[in-house]
Amino acid sequence: MSIGLECRDGVATVTLDRPEKHNALDLADARALSRTWRKLRTDRAVRAAVVTGAGRRAFCTGVDRSAVADAEAVPQPTSPFAVEDPLLSIGPKSNDLWIPVLAAVEGMACGGAFYLLSEAEFLVATEESAFFDPHTTYGMVSAYEAMGMAQRMPFGEVARMALMGTAERISGRRAYQTGLVSELAPAGGALDAALDCARTLASYPPEAVQGTVRAVWAAKEAARSQARAQAPQLIALGNLPAARQAELFAGRRRSGRDGAAFRTR
Repeated sequence: MSIGLECRDGVATVTLDRPEKHNALDLADARALSRTWRKLRTDRAVRAAVVTGAGRRAFCTGVDRSAVADAEAVPQPTSPFAVEDPLLSIGPKSNDLWIPVLAAVEGMACGGAFYLLSEAEFLVATEESAFFDPHTTYGMVSAYEAMGMAQRMPFGEVARMALMGTAERISGRRAYQTGLVSELAPAGGALDAALDCARTLASYPPEAVQGTVRAVWAAKEAARSQARAQAPQLIALGNLPAARQAELFAGRRRSGRDGAAFRTR
């Protein structure tokens, strides 16, 4: 299993552990992550959690495309009103977990990583972190990802990130300036900084903390739910056929552009 779980001092550390794949998630990882959040719901000893990625090159780069390239791996409904998305249930809130969950980001966080980041209470990152959304580059609609991040970023910032695709990356410094990131830690220090905050939260009465988490989320849940209800139709209308997406992705990898052709803000 590529999802690590360690519990200490009332804090659970959930680690995406595929550094050789930039912590991209395959189907088994997505299911394991969902099970992990559900497991924490019934563990009274855990009062806060931190989610992070192994290594310093990436927090998470979304779904592992090589693991879902086969159309039979994730069969899609025939109706444009429904989408079978393997990452829809990887976040803590999607699994009805209401202890505070913090995200510690080192390196890249892109695409499907936003399912996790959009369901964390707050983010700790480093200046070397980089946030971007590759969907449009590969002929895909950024729907659930952009909707989730629109709850945490100024409209112009999330619109720019979602539209610019792989051409541009948001630095940890810029993410901090716009409010996406609440604390900048030194390189290699994001996890320690997040754990320090999580231990503080774990020391407080859990009912008060979880009630506050629910209150904060209630303030924006109506808008979030209404937006997500439109996502399947937007994806069905705007996505290129899977084969064409794969061609665009493979062509970019062969040209080596993924590692060089972008600007950082």
